Amino acid sequence: MRTGLYPGTFDPLTLGHVDIIRRAAKLVDKLVIGVAINRDKSPLFTLEERVAMIEAESRNGSYYADIEIVVHPFENLLIQCAKEVGAGIIIRGLRAVSDFEYEFQMVGMNHAMDRDIETVFLMAGPAHQAIASRLVKEIARLGGDVSGFVPPAIEQALTQKYISD
Repeated sequence: MRTGLYPGTFDPLTLGHVDIIRRAAKLVDKLVIGVAINRDKSPLFTLEERVAMIEAESRNGSYYADIEIVVHPFENLLIQCAKEVGAGIIIRGLRAVSDFEYEFQMVGMNHAMDRDIETVFLMAGPAHQAIASRLVKEIARLGGDVSGFVPPAIEQALTQKYISD
């Protein structure tokens, strides 16, 4: 069984993330979506909320091939998480050349820690290259329409989050 790990903070899950998940599902038998706990960031959504949103979205059978999808929170090194979940592949999404510079360094460090775990880069589809979670949050915070950037349930969650603040 080929297991892939797609890590991120997913704060919130965007259509760009969904696109990468859908395409990664074609490459593996099991896809683990690693939801990072990053204490250096102040996420809008709690870990529990992000996990629940991704789990709900991943149950949408029209998006994914017939593979097992697991949502797994993690706070350790990415390479340690990959080992924990039995992933031989780390899947990373790229939007622009600037993403590649950071990811290139990360691959080198991960490879130095474990040469058996490969990293696969998937370019964001043209319709999703400009989508960034931080921009989506800013648009939602200012009352803009984010329906073209996130799944409907995430749009509702963003609206609720900013109405209650």
